[in-house]
Formats: sequence, structure tokens, C-alpha cells
Amino acid sequence: MTAMAQTTHAAQPTRDSHESTRHLPPSITIPIIRGEMVIMRPSTTADLPIMDDLDAYYHASAVTGKDRVAERAAVHAWVRRSVRWVQGAVDDSADEDPEARRTIAWTLCKVPEDREDDAVTPQNATEVIGMVFLIDIDAWARSARIQVVLGREFRGRGYSRDAMPRVMTYGFASRGEGLGLHRVWVSVPEKNQRAISVYQSLGFERSGEARDALWDERNGKYQNLIVMDALEDEYDPVRSLDVFGMHYILGNPGIEQALKRHAQSEETRQQATSEPDDAAAEAVADETGWPYNTVERKSSHKAWWRSLGNQRDERRRNTRHNS
Repeated sequence: MTAMAQTTHAAQPTRDSHESTRHLPPSITIPIIRGEMVIMRPSTTADLPIMDDLDAYYHASAVTGKDRVAERAAVHAWVRRSVRWVQGAVDDSADEDPEARRTIAWTLCKVPEDREDDAVTPQNATEVIGMVFLIDIDAWARSARIQVVLGREFRGRGYSRDAMPRVMTYGFASRGEGLGLHRVWVSVPEKNQRAISVYQSLGFERSGEARDALWDERNGKYQNLIVMDALEDEYDPVRSLDVFGMHYILGNPGIEQALKRHAQSEETRQQATSEPDDAAAEAVADETGWPYNTVERKSSHKAWWRSLGNQRDERRRNTRHNS
């Protein structure tokens, strides 16, 4: 696989390295994380009005199970908690209160297509398209929930697929470079099959289901809440990106550790393929036929996933023109 180079400093939690990893540091430096479609910078409260302008809470009940008012309130709370953690203004009791657990918020900025990948910075990538969060960070269990909130016009274009594996790589990286998480999980309404498919392709496993946990406002009935998760010793962010034809980026926090895990995973896969009758070998053989695993790839500026959503935009323009 081809790597993409960049120079971004990893997160440096301001804590004594000899302290227990079951506790979070009093303050944190949130790293900039680079993708091929987006660059992720630490969120600020100044970004919150932009989320309103993007109509980021449109149809929230179908996407996350909350109504748009509750979703907006949650995003505002998450960003403020993230800012407080950066400032070292977090109350120690927050670790014990699930409703006040620490959060990391990144603002997603669209990468300009006319710039070389290693020349993209938060200063020249200024078009905000949404946010990505690590929330419900539980230091004792070493787990966190990941959630992406995108502007209405930027959904279904592959931005989540670009952002999530890179954020998870940071989350799973050991302390000093990442958060040292053991588990990252998501929750999604049962009827949001598109999101469930995306999460499965990223390596999440379905691990639970809460019956009638959400109210489906549009259809006037209850729906189930699906829980999916990924564990540090099972998750391979390199393969997660490769499935969608994307590349890992050297310099992103946690990527060096991820590459070592990937090498171990590939060694295991090669051993499996040497046993033709083994079920694991069959699964590996099936996957090697996946079209996005080919060695020859388009450059990121010409990649097919950059055109996602274009047909939808064209239909909307035609509808406006004819109305």
C-alpha cells in the first residue's frame, strides 16, 4: 500500500507517564489529523454557529435517534467539554459521571482539490463540513464512543469513511501518542441501514441491541438501537482505509503502531491462506477479490470516491431550476 507523508505532531497528554493508564490527564493537546478528503482540527465554540448554517441537525432522528433540538444541544455540550479539557478546566468528578465524561471534538474541514496533500493545513482548508467526536470517554474501561455529525449537503459522500479510521487510530494508540483505548463503539438507529453498512465496512462488529430504545418521529413508532464496536486487538485501520481505496498518512497520531499491528494481521492472514480447507482461508480468498484492494490505484485527486453525491447534487439543481 502506498503511504502519504505529512508532518503533524501527535497528541501529548500533559501527565506523568508513570501514572495509571486508568485515569485521564487533567489537560490534553488535541492533535491535527489529516485525511485525504478532510483535515481535522480541534473544535472551538466559534464553530458551533457554522453547524447551524450547514443544517447539520437535519433529520437527526433518523441518523442518531435524537430530535434536532437534542442533537444540537449534545453537539454544543461536547464541544464545550472538549475545549475545557484542552484548557485543563475539567472537574475530576467528570470521570465518575457518565453524563459529564470527557470529550474530544474535531472540526472537519474539506481538503481543497487544487492543493497537494502535504500542503493542506487548517489555514488553507477553511471550508467546514461537520465534526467528529470521541465521547463518553471512560478511562477505567478504556472505551469511547465515536460520532460524526455532517452538514446536510455533505452526507453520503465518504467523509465519515475518511475520518473515522484515522480518529480511531489515534484513540487506540498507546498513551503519549493517543488515548490508549481498548474499545471504540457506535450506536445507530436500526433503520439507518446505510450507517450500519458503513460501520461494518470500517471493521465494527454488531455487539448489542436495545429494544424500542428510540422514538421514530417520522413513522410514529419505536425502533431498536444497535450497538457496534471495535477492539484494539482486532481493529486494523490500514485495511479499513484500503477497503475504500484510501491510504494511511504517515505522521498521523498512532499510525506507526497501527502499521505494526497491520503487519502482524497480514502475517496471520497469509498463514490462513496456506490452509485451503480452513474457513478463515476462504474468507481471506473472498476478500482479495474486493476491487479496492488492487495495487494500482488512482491518485487521491482523481479517486472515484470524490464524485460521491454528485448525481444527487445534479438532481437537486434540476429540481430548483424547474420549480
